[in-house]
Amino acid sequence: MNIQQRNNIQVLGAGDQTMIFAHGFGCDQNMWRFMAPKFAERFRVVTFDLVGSGQSDLGAYDKAKYASLQGYADDALEIANEFATGPTMFVGHSVSAMIGMLADLKEPGVFAAHMMIGPSPCYVNNGDYVGGFTRDDIDSLLDALESNYLGWASSMAPAIMGVPERPEFGAELTASFCRTDPEIAKEFAKTTFLSDNRADVARLQTPTLVIQSSEDLIAPVTVGEYMQRTLPNSTLRVVANTGHCPHLSAPGASCDAIEEFLATLGQPRDK
Repeated sequence: MNIQQRNNIQVLGAGDQTMIFAHGFGCDQNMWRFMAPKFAERFRVVTFDLVGSGQSDLGAYDKAKYASLQGYADDALEIANEFATGPTMFVGHSVSAMIGMLADLKEPGVFAAHMMIGPSPCYVNNGDYVGGFTRDDIDSLLDALESNYLGWASSMAPAIMGVPERPEFGAELTASFCRTDPEIAKEFAKTTFLSDNRADVARLQTPTLVIQSSEDLIAPVTVGEYMQRTLPNSTLRVVANTGHCPHLSAPGASCDAIEEFLATLGQPRDK
């Protein structure tokens, strides 16, 4: 199968290092339009759609493969191995942060660094761990999604996006959710919200930046703090933003956080 068509892969820039941008649940690569071009001046920038999202090949969707995040991680490895040149950074939003982590753990060394935006290794509260939701919350969310996906998308997308002063972003996320095949979206939601990758987090040795919104319905600050405590080689940057998509609603602060992190890796911003 043609990987480029499967994942609707787009490449910008021609640097000797690569940044791969991976979107979150219900989104597509267009969500990176405020950030990816800024890095294309210095990096080879690769954006793509997860199978089942955006303009990916829906015919490539395999329910068994994508019943776990590892299926998406295997795709990420194929993309990196075919389209990346030189040291490669993985920028993952939300669930894709975990997808990038799982890819790295399967093939250590394929990524030189991770930038995780609003990551969550587990959405369900468990003992001292505060993921932001009870199991009943998640079950109710999945039930609502199952019974009326479009209604769920219309009510939840603006809440997930936040920034009520920019209603166009909530409308954009709603439209993105509604463009997704409902059956695939339901399966991906189960895979995402029932996942628990906490045991994997401590195994990731690759330098990692965690970008956390100051107010986030999906991944509260407690999760960002957990990631910083648990990841062996991590930096936490909390940006002033309400919502789960700071790459859209606070792209300047998000880019600044990445630039500062790159500087710690010996890659200062071009003058």
